[in-house]
Amino acid sequence: MSEMITADLVDLDLSASTKEAAARALAERMIAQGRVTDLDGFLADVAAREAQMPTGLDGGIGIPHCRSEHVTEPTLAFGRSADGIDFGAPDGPADLIFLIAAPAGADDAHLTILSSLARQLMDEDFKAALRTATDAGATAALIRGDEPEPTPESTTEPKPRPEPTTEPESTTEPEPTREPETAPAAPAAKFKIVAVTSCPTGIAHTYMAAESLEKAGRDAGDVEVLVETQGSAGFTRLAPEAIAGADGVIFAHDVPVREKDRFAGKPTVDVGVKAGINRPAELIGEVREKAARGETTSGTASATPVDRAGDAGDGYGTKLRKWLMSGVSYMVPFVAAGGLLIALGFAIGGYTINKAPSVAEHFVWTQTDSWAALLFQVGSVAFAFLVPVLAGFIAYGMADRPGLVPGFVGGSIALTINAGFLGGLAAGLIAGGVVMAIQKVNVPPVLRGIMPVVVIPLISSAVVGFLMFLVIGKPIASLQRALTDWLNSLSGANAIILGIILGLMMCFDLGGPLNKVAYAFAVGGLANPTEGSLKVMAAVMAAGMVPPLAMALATTVRGRLFTKTERENGKAAWVLGASFITEGAIPFAAADPLRVIPASMAGGAVTGALSMAFGCTLRAPHGGIFVVPLIGNPFLYLIAIAAGVCVSTALVVILKGMRKPAPEGGADGAGDAPAQKGEEPKIPVAA
Repeated sequence: MSEMITADLVDLDLSASTKEAAARALAERMIAQGRVTDLDGFLADVAAREAQMPTGLDGGIGIPHCRSEHVTEPTLAFGRSADGIDFGAPDGPADLIFLIAAPAGADDAHLTILSSLARQLMDEDFKAALRTATDAGATAALIRGDEPEPTPESTTEPKPRPEPTTEPESTTEPEPTREPETAPAAPAAKFKIVAVTSCPTGIAHTYMAAESLEKAGRDAGDVEVLVETQGSAGFTRLAPEAIAGADGVIFAHDVPVREKDRFAGKPTVDVGVKAGINRPAELIGEVREKAARGETTSGTASATPVDRAGDAGDGYGTKLRKWLMSGVSYMVPFVAAGGLLIALGFAIGGYTINKAPSVAEHFVWTQTDSWAALLFQVGSVAFAFLVPVLAGFIAYGMADRPGLVPGFVGGSIALTINAGFLGGLAAGLIAGGVVMAIQKVNVPPVLRGIMPVVVIPLISSAVVGFLMFLVIGKPIASLQRALTDWLNSLSGANAIILGIILGLMMCFDLGGPLNKVAYAFAVGGLANPTEGSLKVMAAVMAAGMVPPLAMALATTVRGRLFTKTERENGKAAWVLGASFITEGAIPFAAADPLRVIPASMAGGAVTGALSMAFGCTLRAPHGGIFVVPLIGNPFLYLIAIAAGVCVSTALVVILKGMRKPAPEGGADGAGDAPAQKGEEPKIPVAA
């Protein structure tokens, strides 16, 4: 820690009023010490981490932190605010702010030191000492954990310990009768809990949650808590015997728990990492109650979402979104591989290639059509997994691995009865729900070993098959046909309105849930392509290309409005946008969301509307400009994209130009060299 924080990195009178200003003030100290090479680039990384989850903690603590390529060595800066700064903690502003900067490739030794600091923040005496410190050097030493300088008194000879005195009357009293010695009572067995903590960055929250849980166990007296921290400073597995002997399990995590099956068959509490920090005693109480009721996870690690993020208070809508996104995220690789192979087959062999005989029976090595048929048929096989994979991994997101079998079975039935994309969604949700219901049944210990491999797949597949074939499958298939007919009938104003809606969804969160919903809707239509579904696919891909292309163009025409890092990102955004990777605009949105996101949405809406109005179609689910030969009305399609890019570029330039120059020197200085010690930075604060 001695190399990570010095007196120059301590500000005991931090005057910032916002978390962005606080991060900037502390980062400038890092710049002055040569620990950070690009101020705005580093602050953009801090803002991106903050966007994932607020870094404020109960007890008046703010710990903005990130990994960044602009950090030369692991560094810690500390600021103390008299008025407090809002970092999103439930109990109000933070007065103790730690800015933690880790290089993109930080080694485990340094990250272990940072994790040690995170654990210290759970110590009330440590926080009290920070609040009363008056000297920057002493504060840095306190944070480093240095031994205090010896005082003169400590160097003198220790005083002799006084001899124990004996009361006179004690010699006259008769010696009490000694009772026969009995063996001391055996101490009561402790309730044993194993826990796993993890967070997206793995620098601070992971270890703070671990310390908080361990401390709560010690405070309870009769509880023993062993924690496995799955953070950046290493991943040391809990001993198998510790897990086997545990009475309960706590997962406090914002990223998936690794090797989760090790904890099968235990009473389990599954929450976000902040719950582990803020209410550890409550979590211990919850797991004890579950153990007392005999609740177990019936052979699976947890009945909660695999890709869980957030706290235990998530509403049903939030959980549903996470389950659906789990399915979509696993489906996308099948879409990309299968769709692009189909697209290449069409590009080489023409639109009649779908009628070619099976290449297993007829393949001529020297004929182009045979190779085109091979690409098309391999792509078709991959694309046929689209709905089963979607359903299977929705169920997986709900109930972990036991949900896979009934999910895939339900998705395949959806294809069999022509229920399509909607049938896959329903099958996945039903499969996950059935498995979760089975998992709640308290079964005898002798049966727990066969639950995940025999009982759950058998019962859940039978139930899902019955419901999909005989109960809800036909109504969903009818709804799918009605939706297909509606898409085919779209024309004029109705088609344009749909294009606007799809364009807004694609650009609202730049690869997030709404973007994925619009994309999944479009791709689902390609399973049984019609004129209407091909128009939807074209509008979705066109709108998704707009944000990164617009940011690339804006950094080219008005570079002074952007930082040096953003201008570098703009070069990459040309390729990302052209390839239909909407996420290429995320660095810009993270640094300035109030200007970038509205501008992107406006351009996306224009492009979606024009694509629909022009009647453009697309048979490939991905590829950007590289699949232009597969686009119906390609020239008008490119015009629609160009129009949206121009609209977004103009809006973002206007909005950025309207902001008031920061006192440090205004926008004209954006991208200049970082401020050196004693200089005022010239970079405006992003919204």
